[in-house]
Amino acid sequence: MSADAPTTWVDHLQKLFSKQDRGILLLSIGLQLALGLLFGHAYDMRIYMATGYLVSTGQDPYIAQDLSTVFHNPAFQGMTSIGYPPPWALVDGLIYRLSYALVPNLWLYNLAIKLPIIASNVGLAYLVAAILRHLGAEAAVTRRAWIFILFNPFLLYFATAWGQFDSLVALLTLLALVMLYYQRIELSAILLALAISFKPTPVAITLAAVIFLLGKSWKQVLRFMAVFLAGIFAFCIAPFMLFGWDATPILQNWNAQFTVGGGMSIMSFYELLSDTYALPGWWWLLGIAWIIAIPIGAWLMRRSGHGFVDLLKMSLGLTLIFFLTRTWLSEPNIILILPMVLILTSLGELPDLTLLAVWTLPLIFTVFNTSPPQLLWLTFPELTDKLLHWMDTFRSARLIARTVTVIPWLVVGWFMVVRCYRKSLSEVAWK
Repeated sequence: MSADAPTTWVDHLQKLFSKQDRGILLLSIGLQLALGLLFGHAYDMRIYMATGYLVSTGQDPYIAQDLSTVFHNPAFQGMTSIGYPPPWALVDGLIYRLSYALVPNLWLYNLAIKLPIIASNVGLAYLVAAILRHLGAEAAVTRRAWIFILFNPFLLYFATAWGQFDSLVALLTLLALVMLYYQRIELSAILLALAISFKPTPVAITLAAVIFLLGKSWKQVLRFMAVFLAGIFAFCIAPFMLFGWDATPILQNWNAQFTVGGGMSIMSFYELLSDTYALPGWWWLLGIAWIIAIPIGAWLMRRSGHGFVDLLKMSLGLTLIFFLTRTWLSEPNIILILPMVLILTSLGELPDLTLLAVWTLPLIFTVFNTSPPQLLWLTFPELTDKLLHWMDTFRSARLIARTVTVIPWLVVGWFMVVRCYRKSLSEVAWK
């Protein structure tokens, strides 16, 4: 990557894209606004809407309430509370204050919650383009990657239509890596802490940052970790103290991600065999496998280079180890690695087929995971119920197909891990 300061990137991008490309950008934004208005996941979006109301009105978003009378919709009965750290809850509260509190319309509220997500999608497109440009990629390759992000069905489905904010997490994480490369250590630490505080999926990248800085000085590692931990405290813990929220529901369910099996993980078959997600007895030990796997992966990567591509490979490799050794992985979580894989495939560091697999396999999986009907809950609620009932009649076949889809994902995932580690492993072997 060029040694130019990041502040010059806007000028370079203006030279790269023509005025005609503004039409492509506007088309993408228009498409995302339409998808964001009409669709939304039945579980997640109701939780976000309820969270926004509770935060905005000074109530505790981590204590579930019946809000059917508030939103004049029976779908808000029997809900659970938000399960993420405070930053997204605070964003939801601000969005409620600026949208539903002024114009009480669920469709507009649904769209308003998607606006930060749509902005993140666009931001990712330009950030990926800027990174590729500074890594010496041809203009055609850079522009193709830009269009890929703007119109990728995987991103449009899980982020814009579904309403998951993993693209915001991906944007913050990629920015943190760029800042780390440019030695903006404090800013990088804050951005990574914020990304993890929105959703902990980038947690393994913390070790990638430490390894990257170890090749420079211990003082930089200490500076990074001090600011990072302070950021985690400010974003995750301080809001509970500041707003008087009760952390008991979270503390009582601290092991929720360790004791369930399913999703796009190696335990996808478990629901088919046991008719439950809960892991019995000592099976919970499988849920902590990633805690052992990530440090091992980081140790193997300890002699990596110190270019931006090396940092990106470390980040992708460790994140994939985290994803592939977990007993639960939601489809939207894979958004985090999409820009990393796109950059590496655009540079020839990974085969093009890996990028194709990364975004197509989750889409195939989610069809058998019954999410498409759930996206219709606001616009076509009766159709949602009918489709879910119809899909339940093929439950066994659906779960088998879902598990079969996970197999190529696991193969491709471990293949990418090996490709990311190949140089590091050879160095360890020879030294």
